[in-house]
Amino acid sequence: MTDPEGTAHEDEVVEPAQETEPAPAPAEPTVEKQLEERTLDLQRLQAEYVNYKRRVDRDRELVRAQGEAAVLQSLLTVLDDLARADEHGELTGGFKAVADALQQAVTKHRLEAFGATGDAFDPSLHEAVFHAGESADVEVTSIDTVMRTGYRHGDRVLRPATVGVVDPATAPAAEVPDDVSSLTDETTDGVASDDAAPDNS
Repeated sequence: MTDPEGTAHEDEVVEPAQETEPAPAPAEPTVEKQLEERTLDLQRLQAEYVNYKRRVDRDRELVRAQGEAAVLQSLLTVLDDLARADEHGELTGGFKAVADALQQAVTKHRLEAFGATGDAFDPSLHEAVFHAGESADVEVTSIDTVMRTGYRHGDRVLRPATVGVVDPATAPAAEVPDDVSSLTDETTDGVASDDAAPDNS
């Protein structure tokens, strides 16, 4: 206890005020750890850039192919007219040179014609508008007449071929022989004929 003057008694021990220790500072990452983290960040950014570049290249190629296909599709009627002129012998002189140049240009841009007489019929490529019967010359349903040539650009069909088809001839049904004498009158085992029947009377 203390006296009125505020002095402490001899038997009392005054404890010094406890000082709070500061929290330990977080350990700074080592140089190796920092290098590892920066390397991982760099690899992640590089992978993202590669994926982005692939998407951009793919989209650019898709847009280019769509534009190319649209232009080629607009030329199909011109190619039809040139084909008809060639069939009638009207594709001569300078007109033929222009037609050949156009054909070379569209071929360079991967335009391919399909649908010829004798080709096997494919419903994904050909549009059949009539049936021409059967023929022993074909083994599968085939194109007999081409009314309009089909075109495709790469794997994309721009226009199916309009065709008439013919089926393979069916095998004739088995004929019954006219000579019935070839059929025997053999009796079944264990059954006697009328001539050999016993007389019970």
